[in-house]
Amino acid sequence: MQITRVGSQPSGKGPADWFTGTVRIDPLFQAPDPARVAGASVTFEPGARTAWHTHPLGQTLIITAGRGRVQREGGPVEEVNPGDVVWFAPGEKHWHGAAPTIAMTHIAVQERLNGKVVDWLEHVSDAQYQG
Repeated sequence: MQITRVGSQPSGKGPADWFTGTVRIDPLFQAPDPARVAGASVTFEPGARTAWHTHPLGQTLIITAGRGRVQREGGPVEEVNPGDVVWFAPGEKHWHGAAPTIAMTHIAVQERLNGKVVDWLEHVSDAQYQG
């Protein structure tokens, strides 16, 4: 058994290579091998968002606060609210972030495959973000 105490892991800033706007990443857990699941709480300030990206084994988002936007390639921009759960399939190109005027926090859960959890792609344009 392992207990990770609240506040025992430092917050990080979402790097500009992977995010637009102000994003804070709070690591929650990373299971040791042979398990491969990891999770983080991610807070997006209004208008902030990820770049387009994929996950080799998919990703689950649990919206915990605020209002957000999510989109998979080829689909519409969707609004998400606290309590909503979003699943992106393995390899599905997508992005997620806050609404234009309201911050959003979600818990992101994904698994490693051969040591990798994400493949980052191009930034989401303002036109794509607006839908």
